[in-house]
Amino acid sequence: MDVPDMTGKTVVITGGNSGIGLETAVALARAGANTVITARDEGRGTAAVTDIRSRSGSSDVGLVVFDLGSLASVRDGAAQIIERCPRIDVLINNAGLVLTERQETVDGYETTFAVNHLGPFLLTELLLDRIKASAPARIVNVSSTAHSTARRGLDFADLQSNNGYRAMQVYGSSKLANIYFTTELARRLAGTGVTANCLHPGTVATGYGRDGDTKGFLAFGLSLIRPFLMTPEKGAQTSVYLASSPEVADVSGEYFVKCKARTPSKAAQDREAPGRLWEVSETLVAIPTG
Repeated sequence: MDVPDMTGKTVVITGGNSGIGLETAVALARAGANTVITARDEGRGTAAVTDIRSRSGSSDVGLVVFDLGSLASVRDGAAQIIERCPRIDVLINNAGLVLTERQETVDGYETTFAVNHLGPFLLTELLLDRIKASAPARIVNVSSTAHSTARRGLDFADLQSNNGYRAMQVYGSSKLANIYFTTELARRLAGTGVTANCLHPGTVATGYGRDGDTKGFLAFGLSLIRPFLMTPEKGAQTSVYLASSPEVADVSGEYFVKCKARTPSKAAQDREAPGRLWEVSETLVAIPTG
C-alpha cells in the first residue's frame, strides 16, 4: 500500500520485533518516520531493528526493551521512550498474546489481561502528555474480531479469570477491553488534537504459539490453520492506515477492519463499560485519579 510521507514524525510501536508490529514498523520507517519499537527480549528486538533498517532503508529506527507484563517494567520503558522521543506523533499498542493455561504476572494479575490491556493502558497514560504536546497525534490499538466471543461483555467480578480459564474466551475478553479502552480514551481526548482508534488486523499468521505460550489443542489448531492465514504484511495494513492516512486524521473512537470503520459487537457498544473499565484499570495500575 502507498503510505503518506511520515518524515519528521515519531512512531512508537509495541511488539515491533515480529509479526504485524514488525511489518508496521517497516512500512512507517520506509515512509520516513522515526520509528521506535518495543520488545521484551533484547536479542530479538535488536535483530528486528537491523531487519527494519535493512528493508526500509532508514537508519532512524530504535529499540526500547521492557515487559508489558510488569507494571514496573512498563514505567521504566515509558521513561526511556520519553527520554528518547522529544515528540510522539503516533503510538501503536500492537503487542499481545494468548495463553493456553492461566498464568499470573509479577504483579499478581492474570497474564493475558495484563499484557493485552493493563500494560498498554499504563503505557498510554504515561506517554499521554508527550503525545498531547505533539498534536495532531494518533493512538492506535490493535484489537481483534475475537472480541465478539465475549458476548456478555467483561465480567468485572472476575477480570483475573479466577473462576475458570478458557484461553480464547479470556483472549476475546482482553480484545474487548481494547475496544472499551479506545472508546473511553477517545472521549477523554476530545478537543486535544489526539485521536484514538482500534482495529482488527485480520486473521494473520503471527508468532502466536511459537514461544511455548500455547499448548495442546490450541497449539495444534494454530499450526494447522497457519498456512491459510494472511501474511503479517497484509495484516499490518490497517495499522499503517490509521497511523498515517489523512483520511482518518479527524476520526476518533472507531473500530476498523480492512481500513474501513465497522460496527463492533453489541457488547462492545456498551456505553457504561468503557468508563467503568477505565476506573478499574486506574486502580489496578495505581494511577491516581483526578
